[in-house]
Amino acid sequence: MKKESVIVIGAGIVGLAIARALAVRGNEVTVLERHERAVGASIRNFGMVWPIGVPNGAPYERALRTRNIWLELLAGARLWHDRCGSLHVAYADDEWAVLEQYATANHGVRPCRLLTREAALAMSPALVADGLRGALFNTDEMVIDPREVIASLPGYLGERHGVRFHWRTPVTSVTQGVAYSGTRRFQADRIFVCNGPEFEQLYPDLFAAAPLTRCKLQMLRLAAQPEGFRIGPALCGGLSLVHYAGFEAAADIAQLRARYQAEHGDLLDLGIHVMAAQNGRGEITLGDSHAYAHTHDPFDEHAINAKVLDYLARFARFPDPRIAQSWHGIYPKLTDGSSEFVVEAEPGVTIVNAIGGGGLGMTLSLGLADEVVAGAYRSTRSLATA
Repeated sequence: MKKESVIVIGAGIVGLAIARALAVRGNEVTVLERHERAVGASIRNFGMVWPIGVPNGAPYERALRTRNIWLELLAGARLWHDRCGSLHVAYADDEWAVLEQYATANHGVRPCRLLTREAALAMSPALVADGLRGALFNTDEMVIDPREVIASLPGYLGERHGVRFHWRTPVTSVTQGVAYSGTRRFQADRIFVCNGPEFEQLYPDLFAAAPLTRCKLQMLRLAAQPEGFRIGPALCGGLSLVHYAGFEAAADIAQLRARYQAEHGDLLDLGIHVMAAQNGRGEITLGDSHAYAHTHDPFDEHAINAKVLDYLARFARFPDPRIAQSWHGIYPKLTDGSSEFVVEAEPGVTIVNAIGGGGLGMTLSLGLADEVVAGAYRSTRSLATA
């Protein structure tokens, strides 16, 4: 492609992914961010790179491409990461049947294997032993610290690829080739709008006409665990099996979902599935819930966090269970089953938004950005069922 000057609006993961894909191809890239640093949904997540959550085919290929780009970036920027894989536990026969079916369906396709109860307990000292049937271990998954990487990558992209960042620069309007921040004017050959739900302020009619809503999720973080305690792989309870479309490959998934609806309908209604991931400082992130609406209350619900912790206690326990932080994040969500929102808003202006229905931005954004910038983008379908 011809080398161009490009403006990217937004310094969250999608904006950084687009900026990187443009810069490595020799384009002149300027990123405009309304805050002093990115503080939106990109830092309010587990930090999981999560290929197991997406179906086989194009989504899985995009996830693996994203993972490979992450590894290049993390090595170049010397940022902590843990290629720990994911551990999906079963405490009931129907959960174990789904894991068996998933492993069979993905034999030779994904690096997954079934573990006996004893092998699972040996892999993670956090697991509850009582009633454990077994587990599925997959090696694709990786944990990063979203707060660290989103804060550090702008400096790396600036030093390594000459990307320019303008902080505290809210974009108030966009037209072909020009982005305005009040009276300030930024001109370029192309513009990418990657600012999450804030793009509604720039293109309200387009946002209103699109199959978009907003998802609010609640999460918690436990204090750093004592004496170097590590949970091993990222841990997932049974509810995650019915949350992620990657597990639709299991023949009995509908039966499992029906059982959960009967026994845990309150959790499914709140979009709760429970996972745990540990960062380099030993802190453990837990969550999460999913609520969908155009406008959300700004308040967190203690009852939702309590339900997450209650379900967590079924399969994992930690030496120090003290809650250090709780928060919520809000991100755009497509309602038509599509996996991302990539639209030419006007000549020379492309919106890239709503990456992955289940909060899979860390898993897909870098790969998607590479496709979009290279002109190889093809839409994929639903990546989450909740």
